Amino acid sequence: MAQQYDLLGEYYVALDSKGRFRLPSNLLKTLGDRDTLKFVVNRGFDQSLTLYPKPVWDLIKIQVDNLNKFNRKNLAFTRAFYRGATELVPDSADRLLLPKQLLSWAKVEKNVVLNAMNDRIEIWAEAEYEEMLNGELEDYSELAEDVLGGSSITEPGL
Repeated sequence: MAQQYDLLGEYYVALDSKGRFRLPSNLLKTLGDRDTLKFVVNRGFDQSLTLYPKPVWDLIKIQVDNLNKFNRKNLAFTRAFYRGATELVPDSADRLLLPKQLLSWAKVEKNVVLNAMNDRIEIWAEAEYEEMLNGELEDYSELAEDVLGGSSITEPGL
């Protein structure tokens, strides 16, 4: 059975001059054994990066690898998905070194936001994250209605 994650939180961190950031303690606790931690980072959506724990990446990779590469959309998606993907291992100070080409693509300079979402972590340039949130919050109730309005999910205690 695959390892389950429950990553949660928003973390504002700074990159050092080499492009490294320290994983916040709360995330480290949730991620499990530090000695075996491995990640894969690649381009996400909306000009962000996505950091996957290696077991999560491996499951998604299986889905992508099983796409029919004779279908042009599948092939284009596969190329985009793998473009820039890089395996990362935390150093002894729990820092991850992000590849320069990915930092450039995501417009990251110094300050980043780690947006933990269950089994993955989005990495945003702080300015891009704030801009995304400003646009998203205006439509949040409408989006919730569209996405969850027809579901059987109820609020806790109801």
